[in-house]
Amino acid sequence: MTVVAWIVEGSWPAVVDATRTYAPAGAEIVLLHVTEASVPEVAHGAYAGLLGRGHRERDPGTRLEHLSAASATDLLQAAADRLGRDCDQQQRTGRPERAVVAAAEGAELLILARDGDQARLGPKSLGRASRFIVDHAPCAVFLVWPVPAPGVDTIPPPPPHHR
Repeated sequence: MTVVAWIVEGSWPAVVDATRTYAPAGAEIVLLHVTEASVPEVAHGAYAGLLGRGHRERDPGTRLEHLSAASATDLLQAAADRLGRDCDQQQRTGRPERAVVAAAEGAELLILARDGDQARLGPKSLGRASRFIVDHAPCAVFLVWPVPAPGVDTIPPPPPHHR
């Protein structure tokens, strides 16, 4: 069995704890971090367009790429340390929702944390990326709260035409 755990800044401890608790012994575990590619691309473009060409060593996009990779490496290592068992650490770059779905191909389970409204139950507890992943994952999805789940009294009321 292969379990993919999507590691994201802020919510990764809950994902790792769920992986540690629910992934079967002997499962192949993949800790996955995806770096959004757009920020370094914007910096490259701004530098080339506004400040000219010819001094690649001054391009802030390159520095952002290096900082992002180092941050992802550190985060994945912290997650692996917390997991406390053998795992594969993968870094990908691109649109997170698409990269996570692609990484889950062939896996039996994908674990991710809610990334939306943490104050109430309901569909808004999923952000854009998580909603896409839940809707398109090619395997079972285990969705965890990164904070204690709110009470059932936070469920939004039904629409007026359903009352």
